[in-house]
Amino acid sequence: MDTIHTIGRRKASVARIYMSAGKGNITINKKDSKEYFSTDALLYKINQPLKVVDSQGKFDIEVNVFGGGTTGQADAIKLAIARALCEFDAENRTALKAEGLLTRDPRVVERKKPGQKKARKKFQWVKR
Repeated sequence: MDTIHTIGRRKASVARIYMSAGKGNITINKKDSKEYFSTDALLYKINQPLKVVDSQGKFDIEVNVFGGGTTGQADAIKLAIARALCEFDAENRTALKAEGLLTRDPRVVERKKPGQKKARKKFQWVKR
């Protein structure tokens, strides 16, 4: 098997992954995944696509991720892994799509408007 390269995005985070056959090692920005993401919830998000298609321990995944916070980065990695699994075997697509793992979450931070304090919050109005 050759190396599969895919990209995943979420909010301001962009994750590039390189997936190849291996023993199940996941390296994120040259650190182990357990070291990079301290909480179990974020580690669960990353491993979710692999659990759905029952391929944990079959691939080595090298991840380069930047931008955003930890949750956005974990979601970006999850999308990239799901896309790579579809590229590896087209039969995986139905299972991943049913779980909603191939959908890119389009929600991003709303921009700040001029003359306002934040995107929606206004400056306090004083009558007298």
